[in-house]
Amino acid sequence: MISAALFCIGLMGALTRRNAVSVLMCIELMLNAANLNLVAFNRYLGPAANAVPNGQLPILGGHAFAVVVITIAAAEAAIGLAIILTVYKNAHSISVDEINWMKW
Repeated sequence: MISAALFCIGLMGALTRRNAVSVLMCIELMLNAANLNLVAFNRYLGPAANAVPNGQLPILGGHAFAVVVITIAAAEAAIGLAIILTVYKNAHSISVDEINWMKW
């Protein structure tokens, strides 16, 4: 429930905000909601709910996916901020309504 609420808040913010930094932050919120969901599903639906038979390490599939998503989110934030800084340098605005350079 918390993950769905966070994802909906992030989606609403990404669709309604005009500031590019706010849109980027809302995308991060959606990725963190997905991470929370991955870890929760791994905990409750993982192999025998992460039982540790014979001293073996539990399978951490959801956690591994969460680490991958965190890595992708970090790369997305770095690239997104670099793009926003470049746009601000050239256009003196970071409003997504005013950035229409890629339109035909």
